[in-house]
Amino acid sequence: MPPVSPFLRTAASHAWRLLVVGAAVYAVFAVLGRFHEIGVALFLGLVITALLSPLSRRLAWLVPRSLAVAVSLVGSAVLLLGVLALVGEAVAGESDRLVREFREGLASIQKWLERPPFRLNPEALTHMQARIGEYLSAHRSTLLSTAVSGAGQVVEVLTVLALAVFSSVFFLHGGDRMWAWFCAQLPDGAREPVGVAGRAAWRTFTGYTHGIVLVAATNAALVGLALYLLGVPLALPLALLEFFAAFVPLIGSPVALAVAAVVALAGKGPVIAGVVIALIVVIGQIEGHLLHPLVMSWAVALHPLVVAVSVIAGAIAAGVVGAVVAVPVVSVTWSVRCALRAHAAAAGPLPPPEPPPVTGAGPDG
Repeated sequence: MPPVSPFLRTAASHAWRLLVVGAAVYAVFAVLGRFHEIGVALFLGLVITALLSPLSRRLAWLVPRSLAVAVSLVGSAVLLLGVLALVGEAVAGESDRLVREFREGLASIQKWLERPPFRLNPEALTHMQARIGEYLSAHRSTLLSTAVSGAGQVVEVLTVLALAVFSSVFFLHGGDRMWAWFCAQLPDGAREPVGVAGRAAWRTFTGYTHGIVLVAATNAALVGLALYLLGVPLALPLALLEFFAAFVPLIGSPVALAVAAVVALAGKGPVIAGVVIALIVVIGQIEGHLLHPLVMSWAVALHPLVVAVSVIAGAIAAGVVGAVVAVPVVSVTWSVRCALRAHAAAAGPLPPPEPPPVTGAGPDG
C-alpha cells in the first residue's frame, strides 16, 4: 500500500476539524432557532444598554445608580413614544389628502402609460384593476386570518420588547459585576483571554451601535428635509421609515427610499418621483463613501463585500432580524479574533517545560 502524501494527510486533519467546528456552529444556531425570541430580546437589551450606558453613567455622578438607570430608561421611552405619537398625528392629518392624491396620481399614471412611448391599452389597465379587486374580494377570509395571525405576532413582539427592557435594566445597573462573576467561574488560565475578548467585543458592539444610530439619524434628516422641500406627502413618517431601515446596511435605505418614490409617484407625479429616485443614488453615495468611513471606521472596519455577504446570509438564515444582526455579529467576531491574536503576541511564547529532577540514585539505591 503506497504511503499517504503529507499534503493529503494535512488536508484530512484540517477537514475533520472544520467538520467538527461546522457541527458545533450548526448546533448553536439550531438552539438559537428554537429560542430565537430570547436571543432577539437579549440582543435588543444589549443595544439599549450600549445606547443608554453613557447617559446612565453621567447621571450616576449626581443621583444613585438605580435612579440614574430608571431616569435613562423612562426618559428614552417617553421620547420614543412622543416621536411615534407625532408621526401618528401626521399620518392621521394627511390621510384624507393622501388618499385623494393617491387616486389622482394613479389616474395620471394611467394616462401617462397610455401615451408614447409605452402606449399601453387602457382596457388592459382597467382589466388589471378589476382583477386586483376580484382577488381581494375572493381572498377576504385569507386576508382576515392573516391579520389575526399578525395580531398574535404583535403580542410576541411586545413580549420580546418587554424582556429586552427588563434585561437592559440589569445590564445597565450591574453589567460589569455580572461579567466579572462570569469570568470568575472560568478556569484560571481562561480568565484573562476571555476578559480580553469580552472587552474587545463590547467595545466594538458599542461603537457599532452608536455609529449606526448616527448614520441612520443623518440619513433620516436628509430624507425628511428633501421630501419636505419636494412637497411629498408623509415626509415625517417616511423619514422615520428611513431611520429604521438604515439599520440594515446597503439594503435598508434603498428599500425605504423606494417606498418614498412610490408615494411621490402617486402624490406628485413622475417628475418628483424621478427626483426621489435620484435622491436614492445621492444618499447611497453619501452613506457609503462619507458617513460609514467617517463614523464607523473607529468602531469597526469591514470591507463592503463582507458587509454585503453578511447581510444577505443573515437575511437567508433569519429574515429581517438576521439581516440586522449579521454585521454586528461579524464585526464583534473579527474584533475578538484580532484582540486575542494581539494578546497572544504580547504574552510571547510559553516557556519550555522544566526537566524532571535528577535524584542521582541508581537502581540499587
